[in-house]
Amino acid sequence: MEKILDRFLNYVSFETTSDENSNTCPSTKGQVKLGNFLVEELKSLGIDTKIDENGYVYGSIPGNAKAKNTVGFIAHMDTSPDMSGKNIKANIIKNYNGCDIKLNDDFTTAVSDFPFLKDLKGETIITTDGNTLLGADDKSGIAIIISAIEELLKDKDAKYGDIKIAFTPDEEVGRGADNFDVKKFGADFAFTVDGGPIGELEYETFNAASCKVEIQGKNVHPGSAKDVMVNSQLIAMEFNSMLPVKERPEYTEGYEGFSLLIGIEGSVEFTKMNYIIRNHSKEKFEEMKNLFENIAKFLNKKYDDRIKIEIKDQYYNMKEKIEDHMEIIDLAKTAFDRAGVLPKIGPVRGGTDGSKLSFMGLPTPNIFTGGYNYHGRYELVSLDQMKKSKEVVKNIAKLLVE
Repeated sequence: MEKILDRFLNYVSFETTSDENSNTCPSTKGQVKLGNFLVEELKSLGIDTKIDENGYVYGSIPGNAKAKNTVGFIAHMDTSPDMSGKNIKANIIKNYNGCDIKLNDDFTTAVSDFPFLKDLKGETIITTDGNTLLGADDKSGIAIIISAIEELLKDKDAKYGDIKIAFTPDEEVGRGADNFDVKKFGADFAFTVDGGPIGELEYETFNAASCKVEIQGKNVHPGSAKDVMVNSQLIAMEFNSMLPVKERPEYTEGYEGFSLLIGIEGSVEFTKMNYIIRNHSKEKFEEMKNLFENIAKFLNKKYDDRIKIEIKDQYYNMKEKIEDHMEIIDLAKTAFDRAGVLPKIGPVRGGTDGSKLSFMGLPTPNIFTGGYNYHGRYELVSLDQMKKSKEVVKNIAKLLVE
């Protein structure tokens, strides 16, 4: 088995689902287990590596030539809480035929739903068994970075400067860069290897916020409820109905923002809703947050102050910081070209650790891993595209000494 594939399959065997309700860092113990494993693996390659008290893994590779800058490569260890990451059973399909993929008796990855599958014909792809997510987001990125570094170290002809690598916890719950030590990391700039299909080169992300809505109802026996009962669930439904339907994820693309109800739990007495708010435009982002606030104010007047709302900014569009360092993007374009990959520059419809890191003084655009359909049972990754990303990583390192 190829090393990059063997690594990837090993990494996804670790259950590293992050937990947004946890106050610890990392939010789950499985991430520490993977972090410790990665430390030992990197040490076995002769790389000085440590894991800190917050579960961040830092590695340092001394260069064998003088470079223009010190570059870093970053991936995250956690997987999304949107679906189980336990007991992942990966399915390897060699020379994929471009047709529907039966995951199990109940679920099929259909070409009619995912037309891009036709473009993967002839490639080796890895899917789930339909019961879990795969974890390509972002364990493919970890496998790509470590495999690239190993090959650089073994290539006697390769010239490269100092390289820094880091693997972060809790990216999927928006906290991946919160405890990142930029100074200790020691890079001038970095790349997250956390993108999707081949060619993705991204330096624009959403501005992002979370929104928690709590509604206090009044529950009494329904037989004597007239003019007394207040059903918090119905107020929640009314709140949600006042948000623009066309600003939901299923109706948006490109630069169009959205809000998403990601969780709801309630009864007549009390209901809680959790939303995420996303927009590339800072102005529209503020308008969307104001809309949530205004809906709450309107319904509080109607229902005697039964709604509490809390909006927290999570990260901002990294474009604001990367635009002053476009030489990093030019470097990546050249690295793509040498790997025979056409750069596809566009906005990330999400965020990466690079969103916060760029505002922390470490410009960090994002490059592809070859993954698709993240966060669910239909997730898959192309081994061929992973190997192309590995070549891009090596090229970036080598270009800095030319």
